[in-house]
Amino acid sequence: MHKTDDFVDWFRHSAPYIHAHRHRTFVIFWGGEAVMANISSLIHDIALLKSVGIRLVLVHGIRPQIDFYLKQRGIQSTFKNNVRITSKACLECVKEAAGTVRIELEALLSMGLANSPMAGAKIKIVSGNVVMAKPLGIIEGVDYGYTGVVRQIDTDAIHQQLDQNNVVLISPVGYSPSGEVFNLVAEDLAAEIACTLTAEKLILLTENDCFLPQTTQVVRQMTTVEAQMFLRQKTAMKASVIRDIQVAIYSCQQGVLRVHLINRRQEGALLLELFTRDGIGTLISAAPFELLRNATLEDIGGILELIIPLENQGKLVKRSREKLEIEINDYSVIERDGVIIACTAFHQLDEAPFAMMSCLAVHKDYQQKARGKRLFNDLIQKAQQQKIQKLFVLTTQTSHWFLERGFKGCDTDSLPVSLRSYYDSDRNSKVLFKEILSSL
Repeated sequence: MHKTDDFVDWFRHSAPYIHAHRHRTFVIFWGGEAVMANISSLIHDIALLKSVGIRLVLVHGIRPQIDFYLKQRGIQSTFKNNVRITSKACLECVKEAAGTVRIELEALLSMGLANSPMAGAKIKIVSGNVVMAKPLGIIEGVDYGYTGVVRQIDTDAIHQQLDQNNVVLISPVGYSPSGEVFNLVAEDLAAEIACTLTAEKLILLTENDCFLPQTTQVVRQMTTVEAQMFLRQKTAMKASVIRDIQVAIYSCQQGVLRVHLINRRQEGALLLELFTRDGIGTLISAAPFELLRNATLEDIGGILELIIPLENQGKLVKRSREKLEIEINDYSVIERDGVIIACTAFHQLDEAPFAMMSCLAVHKDYQQKARGKRLFNDLIQKAQQQKIQKLFVLTTQTSHWFLERGFKGCDTDSLPVSLRSYYDSDRNSKVLFKEILSSL
């Protein structure tokens, strides 16, 4: 029963993400290393993404495959700034690697055996010459040969295939109007495609996690500004991680809403990242992933979902939806990926310069992580701006939290007249206040 309950709980909580992702365009990249490993689970997860209505463009790498064919032919490959210099002989290996990997992936995505995760998937895969390229050229005296850069993406052709419910699979090669073929850096290609399509997400299945060196904990989210600071401050990072972050920053700056860096070795990585609230990888976006802001009428449902369990426990006074609508301008919320995870209210009283703090609530999954402190500090700042002298709070079970933040106890007779109407003698709440101006 415990496993059943966990599944039901997870499935219900994944519903908002299923709705949010449907009909969105995701570009998913993975390197050639993933292709050489057993990627059947990844293919199954991609099929699942397709089944919930996500429009998929898949971009794969071929670096280790190129190395394999070069070694077979006894050809030495050279790199400059982590970019392969592609000779004419090397280009033949690029073509062979790209063709082989593309066919292997098409075969895997075409599976439909009964009693398997692919049963009934019926995925249609489309590849083609949608990437126009030009030579990278000569840089600092180095001729990169047949290594190229993206010149143009045929977005109309890609959208046409996506509209027909097909999955688009793109190999890291590009073509010129003169009929030449160029070897492209796969990560850069995925970024250019995501930017040109204005994709909602670029997902990079990486070889390594993005760690905080001092704690070995995965960085969960960063804005592009924070990511740039992270690159400047952290020197002990693998070159591949640095490259992934640089690609993410570029993509966000060019209009991609969110870039996810996910370690492809994690079982079910795509599903855990896309259908759980916190994910397992690193999210990079231009705007903050978690935002403290003023509440709006559209937030009432989320606020009620947050505070009703606390009202039932007697920790908060019960509020009707109508009361919330009337007082919504007094509320602040913390929104995380479209979900309200914390709230509080700041009520200015008729007896200036007094105010009341109420309805401080943090979702149980996000407690002990300073969200309450963040809301409190924001509210104190508002009180200072409004030149409030005393901030009152009524509490039944969290008095110590407020006492630790400079509140003092008082009796009900000390309450402003307008605040006495809030007081419910049956609840027997403790009355606390904080001198605001003296704390400046």
